[in-house]
Amino acid sequence: MQPARAEFSALGTTAVVLVTNAGTLAAARDLLCADLDALDLACSRFRPDSELCRLAGVAGRPAPVSPLLRDAVVAALWTAEATAGLVDPTVGRAVAALGYDRDFAAVPAAGPVVRPAGPAPGWWRVRLDGDRLLIPRGVRLDLGASAKAFAADRAAAAIAARCGTGVLVSLGGDIALAGPPPPGGWRVAVGEDHRDPGPDAPVVTLTSGGLATSSTTCRSWIRGGRRVHHIVDPRTGDVPVPAWRTVSVAAGSCLAANAASTAAIVLGAQAADWLDRRRLPARLVGTGGEVRLAGAWPVPRPVAAG
Repeated sequence: MQPARAEFSALGTTAVVLVTNAGTLAAARDLLCADLDALDLACSRFRPDSELCRLAGVAGRPAPVSPLLRDAVVAALWTAEATAGLVDPTVGRAVAALGYDRDFAAVPAAGPVVRPAGPAPGWWRVRLDGDRLLIPRGVRLDLGASAKAFAADRAAAAIAARCGTGVLVSLGGDIALAGPPPPGGWRVAVGEDHRDPGPDAPVVTLTSGGLATSSTTCRSWIRGGRRVHHIVDPRTGDVPVPAWRTVSVAAGSCLAANAASTAAIVLGAQAADWLDRRRLPARLVGTGGEVRLAGAWPVPRPVAAG
């Protein structure tokens, strides 16, 4: 029996949930929808009523935060530490300066020249002590580089535990697995656009953990005749030097996979070696379409002639 599937829009992207027990699909969808609504209200930088935006009024002072926002910040700080600052949640002003200052659907496709905001203040300046968070004055948090992956892991674990089913959660192509997989594992097509990977997209089989794809093509726009996108190099406050248009990584969790795939885009030409040293299976697609594999990513089998 094929896994049952539900799909809906959330967090400015496509949310998908698949379950091995079809009878749990409605409950799984409801759980995922509720989780994502709660995450948006806690972490959005575009909603003035979000908990994160309200914290701007107490910048420079410790303030109590909800368990959900606390956990999302913990995930963002873990991501920054795990990547030695290559993925940093204090890039909020830099991302906004490049034009991503509203829901992506409302970002103008083209506009005038913009000046990068400069290096990020640094994730280590953010202080979290229990349920009290201190964001220094002048620092604007952007949890976007880790929040979807964090949410996918969180929702998949909750659905598996509450519904007693194997589950795959995909948020814009960031995939988390929990519970027993279907026979033969979860088959996932890997492409630049999670909505339409294309007929030639490679297919991998997953049984646990997570898979994330970071791309510079799907969320991009033009400023002053220059193409920019949502992945910012914290060291400069600007988009990285172009090297890869897509990086896909498999890891023990969606959060870990996403941290590595995003860091790889920032690292540029050094990314494949960086992933190899960490033994992370990865597929990197260069700006010209050339493909490089790292770690134990499966090598495509040649198609037999005739």
